[in-house]
Amino acid sequence: MHIVIPDDYQHVIRSLDCFSLLDGLQVSIYHDAQKNPNVLAQRFRDADALVLTRERTSIGAQLLTQLPRLKLISQTGKTGVHIDLDACTAQGVAVMEGRGSPIAPAELTWTLILNARRQLIPAIQGLYAGHWQTNLGERLYGQTLGIWGYGRIGQRLARYAQAFDMSVLVWGSETARDAAVRDGHRAAGCKQAFFSDVDVLSLNLRLTESTRHVVTVDDLLQMKPSALLVNTSRAELLAPGALLQALSSGRPGYAALDVLDDEPILDQAHPLLNHPRVLCTPHLGYVEKHSYELYFGDAFANVQAFFRGDPCQLVKPAAMQ
Repeated sequence: MHIVIPDDYQHVIRSLDCFSLLDGLQVSIYHDAQKNPNVLAQRFRDADALVLTRERTSIGAQLLTQLPRLKLISQTGKTGVHIDLDACTAQGVAVMEGRGSPIAPAELTWTLILNARRQLIPAIQGLYAGHWQTNLGERLYGQTLGIWGYGRIGQRLARYAQAFDMSVLVWGSETARDAAVRDGHRAAGCKQAFFSDVDVLSLNLRLTESTRHVVTVDDLLQMKPSALLVNTSRAELLAPGALLQALSSGRPGYAALDVLDDEPILDQAHPLLNHPRVLCTPHLGYVEKHSYELYFGDAFANVQAFFRGDPCQLVKPAAMQ
């Protein structure tokens, strides 16, 4: 049995404790960010199983038709729009998923909020350049945290906000808003009020066809000139070009991003990387030791379960659910 694992940018997968689950199996690991479908077809052509790191590699119908040996895609964490489930079904390729954890993404989100609000990066850069106290940040106390998407990450952020004496305003589905009210927070009456009332706005939505480009430039222009937009979910939640256009108009005043279009970003001339009021990190939300052990541990265990005839977490396309 041949297992192929693409996109190990950090050369860390073999160092994980859970990698021992694959002992005795043929495993090929690639360490670059390859998106050329012809190259991927060449790399995957002898694979019986693929283990995917989140959404780094897209699997569509054209690629699948070139992989006659492929029987299983084992997804780290939950599946997303990067896998064409209907095409997998048509080709007889099973898809299995594991669990996710809100802990590391929530901690990273709060780290970005603190760094962006206190303007720590410019201050640190100034210090290392021989300057002392070059700028002025803001505290979080008394500000309003807006959370769009009150799931496990959003709920954790709300608790962090309470510890910092911030109020919490939630937008999202009726279910999400009702849950926020039950937890003692406020729910926005409408999307416009949500964007206009918050001081810090955190996007915590899953990327689906219904949430793609859900945040428009008109939404962002409702924000305060002093407000901070934080996105640690997916770049595609924002309409193309909306954030740069809104920042140029002065609303919101700042952004902190862990996700960017067309990752990985290796072009230092990228406009968001060079914007003076934007703080960027390289999609680190889940990139943490304990999260990797959880994600890959599940994915490797699913490979074992599938090939011994015991698949317990098969994912079906929407048409079959």
